[in-house]
Amino acid sequence: MYINRRKLLNEKMTHLKNGYSAYAESPDVINALKKEIQALNLNVLEEVTDLGSWFIPIKVEN
Repeated sequence: MYINRRKLLNEKMTHLKNGYSAYAESPDVINALKKEIQALNLNVLEEVTDLGSWFIPIKVEN
């Protein structure tokens, strides 16, 4: 089965931008998420596990 990594990355970034967590197992997707998060200057916590990484948006209180 073929998985479109760009589509997967876009879906995960949409979750993060909307304030929801995203999970990734693949090192390729994890690295791409990190680059996108840094480029957009999003405030996100990365929780690394043995199986993958959770990306959790940090809400800023005003």
